[in-house]
Amino acid sequence: MTSTPRDTSRNTARNTSRNTSRNASGHTPDRPTRRTKQSAARRQLRREVPSTAAVLADERDFAAMRRYPTFPFDDHAGYLQQLETLLRTLASQGVHTTLSLFDPAAYEEYCADLGLDPDRPDSRTRYTAELACTGATLPYGGEPLTELLPLLVEEADRQATWDQATALLARAGTCPDCGEDLAPAAFARATHALQRLLEALGAGTHHLVCSIPAREPSLLAVLHVTADDADRRQLSESRTLVFCTVLAAGLALRTPGGIVSRTTAKAPDADATDTTNATHPHDTVRGWALRDSWLRPLTAAEVFTAYCTDADTGEPIPPEHGVDYAPGLTLTPPPDRHRHH
Repeated sequence: MTSTPRDTSRNTARNTSRNTSRNASGHTPDRPTRRTKQSAARRQLRREVPSTAAVLADERDFAAMRRYPTFPFDDHAGYLQQLETLLRTLASQGVHTTLSLFDPAAYEEYCADLGLDPDRPDSRTRYTAELACTGATLPYGGEPLTELLPLLVEEADRQATWDQATALLARAGTCPDCGEDLAPAAFARATHALQRLLEALGAGTHHLVCSIPAREPSLLAVLHVTADDADRRQLSESRTLVFCTVLAAGLALRTPGGIVSRTTAKAPDADATDTTNATHPHDTVRGWALRDSWLRPLTAAEVFTAYCTDADTGEPIPPEHGVDYAPGLTLTPPPDRHRHH
């Protein structure tokens, strides 16, 4: 069969179109290969699988890990640099990474309890995965490690304080008269005390420190609160929980301790809109001692002595310029039938 010129040109155009629409492997560009689809799916899945990294924050912890031959690093600075490069790479790929602290002593105990060889990378990996569930963590958002590590250490200290205070509360026992657990009552009392304290302090920026010398180490909780004239407050929920738990432990166990507040507020005649003539911020320090399961206000002299004495040496510390040492404010306690037990 022969074809007419018209048929021939039509067939030639059809064949040319087919040939130019195929690539070297015989597949059209608008239809990805199976391998390409699988690779894209794996990349997408990788972004949805989070990572966890445990960091040796200081030279001492790093030196402790160097006794394991499989630990591949020689100097702490180089180790941190390599870790930061890895974290930035994961972040650039859209991978969420959680950062925690690697504690060599806790790691050694962990391996001993589970019968693991501590000189194996898979043992370190398993311990790191456990930390993501039980330890103090922070999300990595691209920050330099030099900025993130102090925050991570602070978070670890706060969790350790909460764990210790919770353990002390658990040993508070029960009421000898009614058999009720004293820990919930102490926590409710601590929450009420903080509420009354913030109401009494009023507007301003408040830095609160609660210290309970309950064995070693002593319990110490810090809380930052900002309150306006309408009594609207800004504070961290997690820090508030730790603060109230530490205070509750002191109230339940009737240990010595107390709270010191440092409030920064503008003078009453300061005009917030006039930045040229505005009065400089003024700080006022007050204090309360734990007595009879409540916060009892200290005198101005007692506050001055407590604030201007070195806790370690007992030596006096010069008072700060522009700081007033005022008596603590009276706080009305709630009715509590367990109070005198």
